[in-house]
Amino acid sequence: MQTPFCLGQSLCTRRILLAIPPARFFPVPSLPSIMPVTKSGPALFLGIELSTDQFRASIVDESLELVGTESVDFDTELPEYQTQGGIFTTPGDAYTTPVEMWIKGLDVLLQKLSRNHDLSRVKSIGGAAQHALVWWKSTTVPSLSSLDPSLPFQSHFSKHIFSLPNTPISQDTASQSHAIIIENLLGGAERMAARVGTAATPAMVAAQLLRVRETWQQEVWARTGRIQLASAFLCSLLTGKWIPMGEAEACATGMWVHSTTPGTPSHWDEGTLDIVGGSREEGRRVRGWLGDVDTTGGGRRAGNVSRYLVERYRFDLDMAAIIDTLVTPFTSDYLAAYLSLCPSPNDAILSFGPMDMLLTPAQNYIPTRMYNLFPHPAQDSGEKRRYIAALCNRNSDVPRALVRDMYTKSWSAFDRLVAIVPPGGSIGLDDKLFSFWHLQADAYPYSHVKGIYRFETGIKVNEFRDLRANPRCLVESQILSFRVKWSKMLGTGVLGSASQRRVNVTSNPNSSGTGTPPPFIVRSSTPSSSANAAASASAIPSVIANSALGIPFDPYDHTPLPSRIISTGAAANFPSISNLVGDVFNAPVYVPNTQVDSAQIIPHRNTPVAGFPGRAALGGAYVARWVWGREWASGGSSSGSLTGGSTGGSGRGLGVFEDEIRRLLQKRWIATGGVPLRTHIGPLPAGLAASASAMSGAGAQGLLGLVAGAAGVGLNVGGAGGGTGGPGSGANSGTSTPYGPRSGVGATVFEEDEEDLLPTSPLAGNNGNSPMSFGGLGISTSGLQHDPAIMAMGGHVSSPQGFESVVGPASSPLYDPMTGRMRTQTGSTIDTLSSSTSSVHGSAGVSTAYTSPDVSALGISMSGLGMGNLSPGPGSGTASNGQTTPGGGSIPGQPIAASNSTSGSGATATTNPTPLTPVVALTTADAEAQIGWAKVAEPDSDAFLTYAAIVPEYCRLEGMLVKGIV
Repeated sequence: MQTPFCLGQSLCTRRILLAIPPARFFPVPSLPSIMPVTKSGPALFLGIELSTDQFRASIVDESLELVGTESVDFDTELPEYQTQGGIFTTPGDAYTTPVEMWIKGLDVLLQKLSRNHDLSRVKSIGGAAQHALVWWKSTTVPSLSSLDPSLPFQSHFSKHIFSLPNTPISQDTASQSHAIIIENLLGGAERMAARVGTAATPAMVAAQLLRVRETWQQEVWARTGRIQLASAFLCSLLTGKWIPMGEAEACATGMWVHSTTPGTPSHWDEGTLDIVGGSREEGRRVRGWLGDVDTTGGGRRAGNVSRYLVERYRFDLDMAAIIDTLVTPFTSDYLAAYLSLCPSPNDAILSFGPMDMLLTPAQNYIPTRMYNLFPHPAQDSGEKRRYIAALCNRNSDVPRALVRDMYTKSWSAFDRLVAIVPPGGSIGLDDKLFSFWHLQADAYPYSHVKGIYRFETGIKVNEFRDLRANPRCLVESQILSFRVKWSKMLGTGVLGSASQRRVNVTSNPNSSGTGTPPPFIVRSSTPSSSANAAASASAIPSVIANSALGIPFDPYDHTPLPSRIISTGAAANFPSISNLVGDVFNAPVYVPNTQVDSAQIIPHRNTPVAGFPGRAALGGAYVARWVWGREWASGGSSSGSLTGGSTGGSGRGLGVFEDEIRRLLQKRWIATGGVPLRTHIGPLPAGLAASASAMSGAGAQGLLGLVAGAAGVGLNVGGAGGGTGGPGSGANSGTSTPYGPRSGVGATVFEEDEEDLLPTSPLAGNNGNSPMSFGGLGISTSGLQHDPAIMAMGGHVSSPQGFESVVGPASSPLYDPMTGRMRTQTGSTIDTLSSSTSSVHGSAGVSTAYTSPDVSALGISMSGLGMGNLSPGPGSGTASNGQTTPGGGSIPGQPIAASNSTSGSGATATTNPTPLTPVVALTTADAEAQIGWAKVAEPDSDAFLTYAAIVPEYCRLEGMLVKGIV
């Protein structure tokens, strides 16, 4: 369908720049002066990321070494839009963001890049963006190829040219009912997945389009002339021409038919388009809005950098270059983050965040309702098609933050409880505890499940008898969900056979799988128990597991599970969570070095600290380097010599993306003598330099310690709860799941600065007499008996043996005497912090990593939270407002200042909780270290078998929820 407006083409590859005074280019006072033209120096590659709360940029050189980072925080640097975490929230699970803010943010980001970096050396640009739509009006818009370089982007593209100025984002679940409608009209979840590659999800484009047509003002639909995904929109602005979406993103729209049959092209599904449009005519109109799809695989340039960027920001000033600055196809942020980690066939990437995702390479295209499949976004059209399988859980950060507010009031106490509570919440095998937190609509199989469900001894309860089990049971439920989905997904054959995947990891000499431990690692406290564990695992036939246990897979079989877990996101910084992931999957857990080092400054934010790169931006830079290598190898020579001095050595960028990136990183590793990749650019936030200079020994683990001199990196093992950043640091932002006004339950916003207002826990007055009393567990952990957040719950910990002498200094990895293996330490191993760490924490800026949800807005009753039937326990009293509360405190979630008066015997004193101690790097093999990973947890066979025994009951309870029995 012909669009009502035409677009010019991008500037030709050869151009002559007129000698125009600098004022011609930079009339805006805030813009920096033009940097001198430098035609020497190595080539650079720029990656740009449009995330929910920030614009980020990362620059790497030809060897993929980090040389620059920039960021623009929407909340702090663009306060006129009044967003929280970069988005707006409205009743009905609606999450939107202003498109105009993106455009202005891009202006600011490019200004920072041109001021601090020589952009004439940038040879290629890649990038990614969050999954969101841009709604263009059908009226004439400025031609992208003829923008005036004397004006910023915002002057050309105001909010008035968008039919929907505030667009829904991927966290928006208000379209869930419309997604279910589409699914039912297509014949159900399985038939829809077989037809368009995915079952109903709230964020799919088809559901959002249907919602806009049916519930929004009619003029929004009527005046729309084109829609673009945010990634294609951003790429279009940089190239000066319309860029189509990639096929990987088209497969997430719920309207695209991916064809694997030779001679049959992939195409938009007319039946789904007709459902979305309401008629055949409107369906064709929607088809015109969407435009074509790039099915070439992402291995070529999308275009050249636009004349606008050349004249305004001085890109591509090297007139002797044979290849202009090119722009590669942009993709979704989670796929770009996947590319930055270069997983092997038997690896899995577990990304924690507002939506937890588990991604893994897939060999075959077998769509089902259990998972999503995306064509690999960086592959050549001539190579065998590769895919990425994704499992998703929308109820992630929000439940974790809510449980933190309700039961602990600090992330350090949350981490301690997850660490010391036994698997399943109890020591016995027949009285395990399970919890399912579904505050938002989710995809299959939880499409119709909403609420909070707890089970004790197989019976649904409003609350556990011992509330201290809640943090552990929540995290276990989230991880076990992925464990079960993985096994079911493997049964479809989409990942290939388990033996085939293991061969792929070990057969390739250049693969990062070299040195991977055997899939079943037996490490226990005694040799006899280790042998018994291995014997127990092999003594259970799969036939018995499949029939008697009532599940379609053998939970005791470790061979189909991934050999390595690469974990990202704020939750991966919690030692207890990383250890739990390794136990459930029986695999070592790795975290990117950039995140390990960033976590030492602010451990509880998904957003990286200023100076540290974003994973999606880094992935975009890697793709830019890969595509440029392919173009250079086939199109001529570069103006600068390639890494290693060979004019053709690094130009062989014709291989598979992951293989080529690993080859470049391996070459760099050898050339530098094993120096790890730089993780940070620029100085540390104010106040952390002193504690960083004091760090030495095992705490640095060869990461920051080896590159601190070159990159200006320091390490604060104390894990201060906040950081102070300059403009663009986002230290005051980082929330990805903000809500509006907070309710009485869980109403405390997570800010480490506010932890001097210690709230009384619902467990106050328990006096340690519950069946799960810490002292009764026989766990000797120093520091817990002094933690006020845990003591408020009535917990008692005895430490007769002086655990500090066992684990060594606070900066060293923790040897777990209960399991006989190395584990990342938790806050429970540290009694007190140094005075320097405390002073840093006290002066740190506010950090709102998570924001407590408004429970009433989520439609969850107080009884569903287990708070509706609380009765005063021993030592209960009456608060100053007259409300009766357990332990003499206030209602859960309400902070109490030291001056608040309460009657009763259970009042809690005001104390500062110990800050969260994040993960630290354990000994990591060269194969992983050279691609930027750090091992943070090792698997334990005994713990794996414990969780294997829990899986059947978990599946039974999950089935009851899905069927609506409870």
